[in-house]
Amino acid sequence: MTSPTNSPQPIAIVNARVLPIAGDPLERGTVLIRDGRIEAVGTDLAVPADAVVIDATGKWVLPGFIEAHGHVGIDEEANGWAGNDTNEMTDPNMAGVRAIDAINIDDEGFRDALAGGITTIVVKPGSGNPIGGQTVAIKSWGGRTVDEQVVSESVSVKSALGENPKRVYGDRTQTPSTRLGVSLVIRRAFVEARNYAEARDAAELKNEPFTRDLGKETLARVLSGELAWDQHVHRHDDIATALRLADEFGYRLVINHGTEGHKLADVLAERDIPVIFGPLFTSRTKVELRDRAIGNLVALAAAGVRVAITTDHPVVPINFLVHQASFAVKEGLPARVALEALTVNPAVMMRLQDRVGSLTPGLDADVVVWSGDPLEITSRAELVLISGTPVYRWADGAGHVIERSERLSARG
Repeated sequence: MTSPTNSPQPIAIVNARVLPIAGDPLERGTVLIRDGRIEAVGTDLAVPADAVVIDATGKWVLPGFIEAHGHVGIDEEANGWAGNDTNEMTDPNMAGVRAIDAINIDDEGFRDALAGGITTIVVKPGSGNPIGGQTVAIKSWGGRTVDEQVVSESVSVKSALGENPKRVYGDRTQTPSTRLGVSLVIRRAFVEARNYAEARDAAELKNEPFTRDLGKETLARVLSGELAWDQHVHRHDDIATALRLADEFGYRLVINHGTEGHKLADVLAERDIPVIFGPLFTSRTKVELRDRAIGNLVALAAAGVRVAITTDHPVVPINFLVHQASFAVKEGLPARVALEALTVNPAVMMRLQDRVGSLTPGLDADVVVWSGDPLEITSRAELVLISGTPVYRWADGAGHVIERSERLSARG
């Protein structure tokens, strides 16, 4: 687990338009940071005499954005097959694999994330398998290794319904080659995991030895509610299947993509099933995407569904996350909801809200100073702090990432 970096001095960002997300906007507001955490947010705060003061007059200050569904670091840019570790497609049930074991933190996508004001990323395996593996939430910069960037390893398990897994295994003429088979793989795995958990617990009570199974252990954590079930799904009939399976096994369902979710918006709202929607900047490249429209996201939100927005990086470059939100606003999504879909909503969905997602005292000081309203296409991130440490600056007409060599030399 990462801890906010201790700074020898507090930091005060002053005179800004502050959008805490968890509260009303503040004019000429101050954000006070100490020991890597947010200490206070307000308009009449006393600035400590030893504080590093950042004058943000005319700027907007928001919490760092969250990419709730990305493949940064496991589907590396410009590295071809050598950098693609997104799907372990040698068995349809890969519950035992972990995204963290394949993340390259030097992937260029992490630098792009900083330029887009993104400070937290939930990295997920791909959608080639009915059960793809365990996800991880990490900060987008700052560690010597990925382990030093981890926000939480106890986030979710990626699963896929629909075209992708049936195409992968259907081409090999093996199960699952149909939607029936995809559901069968998932149901069998959960039945086995439930039986496994019962046998494990019984052995523990009797103080008897028990042979561990990594995949079943992971699915048992889903059944217990510790991990969410991140369901890749596009079509409305596959969304109905996702709901049916969640009812059968009682796990905590999060819809990922949800292209046709608007057709079941009232059902999703009634059941409080959140949707990570997107990517928005794609064409209709397969049958599942025939009804793709940004307006579908607007309809979900209007129905009362908690929504987040994803680039599905590298499907859409991760630094375009905020631009997708801007286009959604153009289609009718309220600006407040659009910003919540980049911050507090994904934090709540992934149970990260005690660390990130708003400018709330006690949370990590992941703070971004924008040149203006981030939903305006001409605005840019001018300063990005992760746990109170500057990791990105806009200066001299260009963005500058604080590289590893600079960070390590500063420590020395």
